[in-house]
Amino acid sequence: MRLVFAGTPAPALPSLQALLDSGHEVLAVVTRPDAPAGRGRTLRPSPVRELAEQAGVEVLTPAHPREADFQDRLRALGPDCCPVVAYGALVPRAVLDIPRLGWVNLHFSLLPAWRGAAPVQHALLAGDEVTGATTFLLEEGMDTGPVLGVTTEDVRPTDTSADLLDRLATAGAGLLVATLDGLERGELVAVPQPADGVSSAPKITVEDARVDWTAPAMRVDRVIRACTPSPGPWTTFRGKRVKLGPVTVTGERLAPGALRDGLVGTGTTAVELGTVRPEGRSEMPATDWLRGLRPEPGEGFA
Repeated sequence: MRLVFAGTPAPALPSLQALLDSGHEVLAVVTRPDAPAGRGRTLRPSPVRELAEQAGVEVLTPAHPREADFQDRLRALGPDCCPVVAYGALVPRAVLDIPRLGWVNLHFSLLPAWRGAAPVQHALLAGDEVTGATTFLLEEGMDTGPVLGVTTEDVRPTDTSADLLDRLATAGAGLLVATLDGLERGELVAVPQPADGVSSAPKITVEDARVDWTAPAMRVDRVIRACTPSPGPWTTFRGKRVKLGPVTVTGERLAPGALRDGLVGTGTTAVELGTVRPEGRSEMPATDWLRGLRPEPGEGFA
């Protein structure tokens, strides 16, 4: 089939590469415009743009898909289908109608669970034991379209959102190619999502990533893993922000936020710290950081 792929961040790369390696023809790529990044806030192309340019594929970067020039170019390309993975902008009806087989979205959850921008993080926050990826026909609602294919993935006890997303991006790439193959052969029938089991996965904010030490240890562990690497779990010590790496739940008892020998208290049992990144410094083992600080009795995380 003739395809125009839409995607922006690194998790979309396995899908784009799989399509480039497939029997389908990738006519062009749609991605978000270059954006400021790094300490210097210099403009940088998206990972999808970089891969597309390396492959010699035309790149379209509309500020929004409703732009007339973009729609005219998409019509001129005449794609049969537009696969999309984490593009980052809502596609209006006029654009959805351009490819004859529609837009096929790869979403990193088992729909209708975790509709929204952060499905992997919310699956970890909820303690899901199984998640997966879904291909579905894109429509104007938020991840509400009929389902074409599904793959499942076990959630491991130590998974961060980065770990889990990496596996889902790889497995999802195979699912996306298989879905497009099935559509080309006319073998797939889109099935409406059930009304039961709907849950939402809005973007996780920096404030959401602040650890509440009065919460149970299991909740603290989930928040830290779900927010790693983005937006980054954090707490404060002596009024300054400290970013946290994954922790290990122990059987020790400490007051919430209290520090002792690399342990920090929660609402239930203590957790053992792994790495920390104090404000203005590089990541380091928590034990080394605490050894240099020598917390006073009663001092702890807030």
